[in-house]
Amino acid sequence: MMKRLERIITRPVVPWLAKSKLTPDILTWSGLVLTIVTASVIAAGNLFLGGFLVLLSGFFDMMDGSLARFTNKSTKFGAFLDSTVDRFSEALLLLGLLIYYLGINRQELLAGAISFGDETAFAALLIFVVLTFSFLTSYTRARAEGLGVDCQVGVFPRAGRVILLALGLIFNLILWALIVIALLGFITVIQRMVHVWKHAGKSGTVDHE
Repeated sequence: MMKRLERIITRPVVPWLAKSKLTPDILTWSGLVLTIVTASVIAAGNLFLGGFLVLLSGFFDMMDGSLARFTNKSTKFGAFLDSTVDRFSEALLLLGLLIYYLGINRQELLAGAISFGDETAFAALLIFVVLTFSFLTSYTRARAEGLGVDCQVGVFPRAGRVILLALGLIFNLILWALIVIALLGFITVIQRMVHVWKHAGKSGTVDHE
């Protein structure tokens, strides 16, 4: 049913996009930028506008895959990028909601991030970020290998996260441990994306999610 709805929505627009210089990957990155804006709007408490922006970012998500299929530009890396950015975008929207429900404004968030002033709120946000990159670390490998690309790369696999978390708990440095885990998790995700880009490239036609 959702696939049929997607075709109805995208069919009038895709031919026009195909004539432009826009590529599916450009639409994917544009959708991510819009999602960042949307998450900020939600975090600021404008849920009504945020709802419309969520629909608009969802439209971008539908268009990149539809354009790839219409122009016969579906590639392994394109499919990998699309699905990975989708997961990250979902996390950003939920992060916006988390900030909203924690009652943190942007100034408080910045101050907390620098001074750990509101430790509970800061820890909640940090745990969410760690959870997101822990998930993406595993997801990027599974998605890549599902597309036929070996992806056993990255500076910080699960074993590293477990050891660092344990050390943070033992020495009562849990917030600092979480910060390091988040940063190294982010680096690992980027490493795996670059690895897939190098090894999948523009070859291997495949359908987007």
